[in-house]
Amino acid sequence: MREFVFTITYDAGADPLMDLFRDNPDARGRSLVCAIDTTQFWQLDRVDGPSDTVADAQSVLTSDDYDGFSVSNLACDGERFTAVLDEGARRCVLYTSVACENRCDAVPFLARRYLDGVLLLDVQRANDAERWRILMRDDEKVGLLYDTLSARLRDGLSFSFGHLKDVTKPPLDPFTSMVLSAEKGRVLEAAFEHGYYETPRETTLDELAAALDCPRSTVSYRLRRAEAELVREFLSVS
Repeated sequence: MREFVFTITYDAGADPLMDLFRDNPDARGRSLVCAIDTTQFWQLDRVDGPSDTVADAQSVLTSDDYDGFSVSNLACDGERFTAVLDEGARRCVLYTSVACENRCDAVPFLARRYLDGVLLLDVQRANDAERWRILMRDDEKVGLLYDTLSARLRDGLSFSFGHLKDVTKPPLDPFTSMVLSAEKGRVLEAAFEHGYYETPRETTLDELAAALDCPRSTVSYRLRRAEAELVREFLSVS
């Protein structure tokens, strides 16, 4: 399998969702996208960050007025369905399906138009940029996708090439951790939700232990082990 990696950078005011990431450097977004054909795709979106930013991002993504899917001036007209799958103080997960009646210039549609066997589109959002990773079976026509993306971007968006090569790592589910036990995952999620990793910290180990109804020593041990496993996983795939 091959992967095509590129970045789309957004000027201020070019997209309301990306403006949230630009204005809140601690916020992060991740999407898994699948193009069914050149007129339909679905995606899972996760946004993590300060509670206000997460709430604003959820509001943007569920708004009928948001049309941030197309990278050109050609809007994606048609049916859209969005459902909130999970939400918390510092995280939201949403499912969206889009069915377009016109020839929309959304990246999933463009990828499906030119590439055979597209398995997955993985998008990471931070600050003013989206990093796209497209996994495909055949990259024979990837040059056409490159040219189309470069030529059709609307004002305020810019394109930069990353790489085209064999898959560097398997696709991972950004919404769940396969390396953590349920106990470690619960402690890590609680630490994040309660602001343990904020600067300055918004909670203490004692407060986490009380919230989880666990001994402080247990919470501390599980948190250290979870952090160690995540670092090990990151280093093994980076």
